Amino acid sequence: MNGWVIYNGHLATDAFLQFPKQIMKTGNKKDIEIKLVANNQLCYKATKNGVFLEHMEGWELPSFVIFHDKDIALARQLELLDIPVYNSAQSVELCDNKVIMYQHLAKNQLNIPKTIVAPKIFSNTNTINWETFLKLAEEFSYPFIIKEGFGSFGEQVYLIQNEKEYIAKLKTIYDRPFVIQEFVESSYGRDIRIFVVGDEVVAGLKRSSDADFRANVYLGSNVEGYVPTLIEKELAVSAAKAVDATYCGVDLLFGENGEPIICEVNTNAHVANILKHTGVNVAEPILEHILATNM
Repeated sequence: MNGWVIYNGHLATDAFLQFPKQIMKTGNKKDIEIKLVANNQLCYKATKNGVFLEHMEGWELPSFVIFHDKDIALARQLELLDIPVYNSAQSVELCDNKVIMYQHLAKNQLNIPKTIVAPKIFSNTNTINWETFLKLAEEFSYPFIIKEGFGSFGEQVYLIQNEKEYIAKLKTIYDRPFVIQEFVESSYGRDIRIFVVGDEVVAGLKRSSDADFRANVYLGSNVEGYVPTLIEKELAVSAAKAVDATYCGVDLLFGENGEPIICEVNTNAHVANILKHTGVNVAEPILEHILATNM
């Protein structure tokens, strides 16, 4: 059995390559040949004769692919060639667009903040009906959250304090997918990252910030190992199943009474801090799960 780890060739930094290298190193210990493959090393064709994948001469098509990228078209091309892909194209797509992610979490009646999907507006629209958005804001009290559908590291998440800030932000993002969301004030600057593989929780982190309402590590939060409660584990596994993720990082907020609330699910979660603060090499359970699935 041999596998590929797909990563983005235009984001080949140490941070983005840490997970692929971890998979390759762990695979070698298990006598599984793992090749690191950049998405731009492949040419995926669609012709009247079918779908094809052109790759480097001498490469063998993989028995499976671990997909550490958001190139959904490539993930789908691999699946159309009957190559098992983890996470699947559908799962990556669901989590890449947070608007769709929240819809699926809500469909499964999981505990998420109250969320309203903003209506689509095309770019270069001359007139925006501000009354529509002011009416949506009445569903919340200030402050509340605006979260863009596409974004990473907390950079496209905004805490809106008043109507003036609300209108100003809408003017800059009106033509992008986004949601308006209840602000969980009891979790200000704090969250939990739980890593799920299959039906199991394999590691947990607690993140905290004194300087920002977001607890993203990228924004400078403090990190420590964390042992999730049974309720937190069950919610994280349910969230992973709702988006059909084989493995993922599930971020949980702290509700007013300590109850866990799903913030989001990440199918491309970075794992360096998990290894550093918990000693857990998540590549082990990921490869074990894939091997068990494909035996």
